[in-house]
Amino acid sequence: MTKIPAVFNWSGGKDSALALYHILKKGKFDIETLLTNVNGHHQRVSMHGVRVELLELQAKHLGLPLQMLSLAEKPTMEEFDKLTLHTYQAFAKKGIHTAIFGDIFLEDLRLYRNELLKKAGFDCKYPLWKRDTNELIHEFLDLGFKTITVAVKSDLMDESFVGRVIDQDFLNHLPPDVDVCGENGEFHTFTFDGPAFKQPIPFTIGEKIHRSYDAPKDGTEDKNFDNETNPKKMGFWFCDLLPT
Repeated sequence: MTKIPAVFNWSGGKDSALALYHILKKGKFDIETLLTNVNGHHQRVSMHGVRVELLELQAKHLGLPLQMLSLAEKPTMEEFDKLTLHTYQAFAKKGIHTAIFGDIFLEDLRLYRNELLKKAGFDCKYPLWKRDTNELIHEFLDLGFKTITVAVKSDLMDESFVGRVIDQDFLNHLPPDVDVCGENGEFHTFTFDGPAFKQPIPFTIGEKIHRSYDAPKDGTEDKNFDNETNPKKMGFWFCDLLPT
């Protein structure tokens, strides 16, 4: 069977890792590259705050190429869309027309991705779509994946929730209004071990810091947009991870 070339949108977190695991297991797609949005100014994964060095180690231990989409420190939505479209148009010229995402149930975000990438001739795939998040997180853990929280929304969780490896104890103590997969943007993770990795990624836990951002109008904070028309702030606790 001839495999379909695809770009895998890689955040470095647990949902990406589980989605990639299923894609590789089925063997239908040939992952030409992992694509990750990074803050070009700080050289960290957008909204996750993970250092590029750790992102590169993930790709190395997954045995897959990595391409970084470098964003300005505070890109506008227009700038983000333009750069994303340009990147995918370049992929299309290489004969790639499939993009894979780890989204689970955010309808607006899926519609946004589909409409934007359709302009570049891309078909979007979502291997985890509409699956129960309780089922997904337990499948993730049962498969042997290991992930640590690197950012948590401070209006929902306190500092103690960031820099913690997700296990049953973590899940037991989550506030009732927080999705167990953080699908609404409640928390972000860095996956450092599991069946898709050739070996664990070594790191140490650094400092924790609180930062505030302008809240996007559409709730899709993972786009890392600068939204001057919306003065509402959202805060995050971040935990720095240091490569060793």
